[in-house]
Amino acid sequence: MSKFPNLIAATAVATALAVPAYAEKFGLGRPALPEEIAAWNQDVSPDGTGLPEGSGDVFTGEEIFAEQCAVCHGDFAEGVGNWPKLAGGADTLDHEDPLKTVGSYWPHLSTTWDYVNRSMPFGAAQTLEPDEVYAIVAYILYSNDLVDDEFTLSNENFLDVEMPNADGFIVDDRLTSEAHFWTDTPCMENCKDSVEITMRAAVLDVTPDETGEVPPAETGEAVVEEAKAEEPAAAEPVEEVAALDPELVADGEKVFKKCKSCHQVGDKAKNKTGPVLNGIVGHAAGAVEGFRYSKAMKSANEDGLVWTEEELSAFLAKPKKYMKKTKMSFAGLKKDDDIEAVIAYLKSFGG
Repeated sequence: MSKFPNLIAATAVATALAVPAYAEKFGLGRPALPEEIAAWNQDVSPDGTGLPEGSGDVFTGEEIFAEQCAVCHGDFAEGVGNWPKLAGGADTLDHEDPLKTVGSYWPHLSTTWDYVNRSMPFGAAQTLEPDEVYAIVAYILYSNDLVDDEFTLSNENFLDVEMPNADGFIVDDRLTSEAHFWTDTPCMENCKDSVEITMRAAVLDVTPDETGEVPPAETGEAVVEEAKAEEPAAAEPVEEVAALDPELVADGEKVFKKCKSCHQVGDKAKNKTGPVLNGIVGHAAGAVEGFRYSKAMKSANEDGLVWTEEELSAFLAKPKKYMKKTKMSFAGLKKDDDIEAVIAYLKSFGG
């Protein structure tokens, strides 16, 4: 403790009182220059004010998104772990647990453009060029089924894009409608005769277990019933393929770890960002029920493409070269041995 508490206190008070005087006498800083203000004035308004000239198409946006955004938001804007989902959630806003995404919730496209431009990518904000931002936003729109895969977004057609929830917000009038809350004398004690609990929140166990899977809700009958309704149908029994080399299949299982973030195989497999791959070898392309394929894959299906071992090998080596505008963002397997092994592994699931 100081030996001179009164002196220290007096000095602190004197300094505090003197600050305005010093500021007025000597001046602090200088007026900002117009170019300095412009550098910070980057916000974009719903009416398009602040949009720079530029454009970007869905296909380019997919490539940039895969490189800059997919690590957090998934290859198809479906979200990774606890990072935000940017796509999906259509018609869920009236549910108990709505999914709020760019497509389902955000009323203005300018919010998307402005946020990406000023805050993304994570750790490297404001490194994107305007054309790159337009392309990323175009791809996010495509991921929400709001535009087709040939769409190009620009400052000229920006306001033509209609967001599904544009009319879902109201003007904040609390300053007038709730004025009595702020002007009346608040009650500080004995404000109610009795306090009662009228309802309880449903407790949901959303902590991931060691396998990374989220356990189902332990309470709330409606939630449990909904989860049961969404359970995928059991996969068809898979015939064993005796001719497969067990060691090659085992090697393929290791290689398939590169694919597991998007694809599943096995009895409980279900479509994720990519379709289920049970029985894919020898199967028609783009034919998994319930999965939303790109136009390129749908066209391949209509043309009669079958995933023979040869076709799969070519596709897995360089997906985007094999099929232009495919939604599969994986760069491809570089080693022929890895391709052979992963095909053998896929064949073990009904190929």
